Order: sequence, then C-alpha cells, then structure tokens
Amino acid sequence: MATCAPDGTPNVAYISQVVYVDEQHVALSFQFFNKTRANILANPYASVLVLDPVTARCFRLHLRFLRTEAEGALFERMRAQLAGIASHNGMAGVFELKGSDVYAVERIEPVPGEGLAPSPAQLPRADLLGAVRLCSQRLARCTTLDELLQTLLAGLHEHLHVQHAMVLMLDAQAGHLYTVASHGYTHSGVGSEIKLGQGVIGVAAREATPVRISHMTHAALYSHAMRSSLGQSAPAHEIPYPGLPAPHSQLAVPLLSCGRTLGVLFVESPLDLQFRYPEEDALVALAGQLAAAIDLLQSADEAIEASQEPAPAPAPRGGARAGAAFRGERQRVRWKLLRDHERTGRQDFSNRELRLDPSLRLPGVADNLEARLLLLQRRLQESDTGIHIDKTGRGRLRLRLDAPVQLEEMAGG
Repeated sequence: MATCAPDGTPNVAYISQVVYVDEQHVALSFQFFNKTRANILANPYASVLVLDPVTARCFRLHLRFLRTEAEGALFERMRAQLAGIASHNGMAGVFELKGSDVYAVERIEPVPGEGLAPSPAQLPRADLLGAVRLCSQRLARCTTLDELLQTLLAGLHEHLHVQHAMVLMLDAQAGHLYTVASHGYTHSGVGSEIKLGQGVIGVAAREATPVRISHMTHAALYSHAMRSSLGQSAPAHEIPYPGLPAPHSQLAVPLLSCGRTLGVLFVESPLDLQFRYPEEDALVALAGQLAAAIDLLQSADEAIEASQEPAPAPAPRGGARAGAAFRGERQRVRWKLLRDHERTGRQDFSNRELRLDPSLRLPGVADNLEARLLLLQRRLQESDTGIHIDKTGRGRLRLRLDAPVQLEEMAGG
C-alpha cells in the first residue's frame, strides 16, 4: 500500500487484508498506528498492489479513503479472519484489528507482465446454486440428527466436490466444540475437541462469522500450529483431531439458528484456493439450513417426549459414585444405562429421562442432547466394546449388548 504525506514524502507498507466489499469499495485492515495511518488521515488517496492468486497477474487499485468501521458485519468478518490466522500461528492477541478502513475504488490498473494459466483444480466450480439446491432437498427429507449430518457430508462430497469435511457441535458451558461427524479422513475423530477461539474453527464459533484461508503462507503456519496443539502434543487419552496434516485451503462456517451458535461446519483441502467467495456463500446457506433443522428436530423431540410420558422422579443423590471411573458426561450416561439394565433388565430409555436425571449433571434443554447421545453412540461403535446404543424413535434409544456386562464400583466413589 502506497501513501503520501502532506509534504510529498511517499511511504510503502505491507498490509494484512484487502477485502472486497462491493463493486465500488474495498476494505483494508487497520492494525497499527503507523506512518501509513497518519498519511491516509492527512491525505485520503492511496494505491494498493494486489495479486491474482490464480494467474499471478498484478493489479493496482487507486483508492480514496472514506471511513473506519470498528463494529458491524464487515469488521467482525475481517477480525475473525485475522484472528483465525493469528491463532494458528500462535500470535493470538498480537494481530488485533483496530478497524476496517473502507475505500472507494476510483480505478483499477493492470500491471504489465505475463500471467499463468489456471490449473483445472483452480477453475471456478460450475452451478454452485444447483448443487446447493440438491443438497437442500436431501436435507429437507431427514428426520434424525445422524441422518442430517451424514446427508450433508455426502452432499458436500457428491455435489460440491468437497473431499474433507466435519461438523462440530458447541458445548457453550465447557467452552469447546466436539466433532460429531466427518468425511474423508483416515480416522473419524468423533469426540475430538477444539477450544473456542482456537484456529479457524474456534474463531468462527466465537465470532459467529465464517473464517476462510485460501492458501498456505509463511506468515500463517496454521497447519503446524493445529497439529502441535491438537495432535502431537495431546495427551494419550485424548481423541486425535482428524484434520489434514498439511491443508492449503480451509473454511469454517458457524451453524447459526435464532441468534445462537450451535456449532461449526468445517471444510478443507490440500490444494490452494479451493474455497472462494462463491463456495463460502454456498456453505453459509447449507449451514443455516442445517442449524435450523437441528433446532427443529430438538424441539419436536422434546414435544413428543413430553406428550408420551410423565417426568421421571428425580434420582436420589449421594451413595456410591460408581460412574467415577468413566470420564465426562458421556461416560455418566453410559454408566446409567448399564446400571439400570443390570438392576432391572430394561433396555429402552428416553432422552427426556436422561435430561431430567440430576445424577447425570447434563446441560439444560438449550444444549443439544441428541448430539451428545449421537457422539456416545459413535464412540461405542468405534471402541468395539460390544456395547451399542440404537435409535428406536423420536427421543428414544435402546441399549444393546453383545455379551453380559459386569459392573464394578470404584472403591471410595
């Protein structure tokens, strides 16, 4: 970016972001109180050299400064993008966005020089709207959360040619997201966790806005940081994160419904420039439908549960805490099912009785119990313990055992 002081002294500096706003405007990141900032406030004209990442052609934008936005959708989108890159690079809190400087584009001047022909992998995908329609029609026929997630991931693969994707749900109380479904990885990673604000996924959830990285750069070693924080440095008992070892394109889209963030839809690729503005628009549309469907299914399940049975009596507190050998709420749910089966022989349970059982200490109704049960179901399948949980209807599940199970209470609770 080139600016000029009132006395005619020029100044050239690198900037982090040049963001398309509309056909007449772009936004530049304002991060530091520096010479560029001082110049533009005194003399509102600037030129910016940008590079077409597909053809390597350069263009010079002749700009006129209009205003600085420190809040709103544009600011939040640019802040999330910057925070996502900084988080992956271990620089969270350093690259803080102070504002989005909006400029009028007065003219665009191509810089002489030869460009490159785009490779087939970099050509724009045709008929994204048609692909969204096909995915949307398939989602509209789903009646369970598991079916919703698998249908979405299959649709992304078949119609949008996305090879690697995952869906994570937000546990707002714990401040992390957990993987409930994935596609295209050597291991599913179901149950792996990412903290709010960690990487592009955590930032997209925290800021409730899409975060997109189009190519690998030396300034954003995000894959290295992700592997260090979620893979190689993780304790042995933690579930490994299923992400690519060297992604070159990433896009995280929040699942938003009624003003709440339910989770994140995340896609990535080993190739550069796989997710641009059209792909982002397509995934935002599908993520919105997925979030609304999750909320609708949860509300329908709660209504059916309430009409089919009275609320169970509160479970007694105290006594031996036999489930302490299991870790977390999923282990407490598993222990309850096995304990009740051992005592009474029952196999059928409902979401409602689990939600209202105080001994399980589950979050409130607003948190998606169906997603937590689906996660438990998947973990049991992958662990091959002979313990299974099957869906038998709306808000109902059945415990199925391949062989008798003997429970042992831990001494001292």
